[in-house]
Amino acid sequence: MPILVDFWATWCGPCRLAGPEIEALAKDMAGRALVLKVDIDAHPDLAVRYQVRSVPNFAVFRGGTLFLQRSGIATRWELSRWLEQAGARSM
Repeated sequence: MPILVDFWATWCGPCRLAGPEIEALAKDMAGRALVLKVDIDAHPDLAVRYQVRSVPNFAVFRGGTLFLQRSGIATRWELSRWLEQAGARSM
């Protein structure tokens, strides 16, 4: 099952704007993909490990390996497409 990680921070305006879209995506992809949020201030070690230099930053994992990563705002449609490319099956 592919995994989308949303690296974000409470002080990040675009991250707060993307929040409802990320929650909707998690519901849309339930059973086909896992959607996680990582607060970079609470987990700076993960931000360093995945070279997160700006937020929002989205990473998609397939089989435990980083499949793609991008910083900046992304639409729910675009994030869904990434997860489908990583192996999520349409229902």
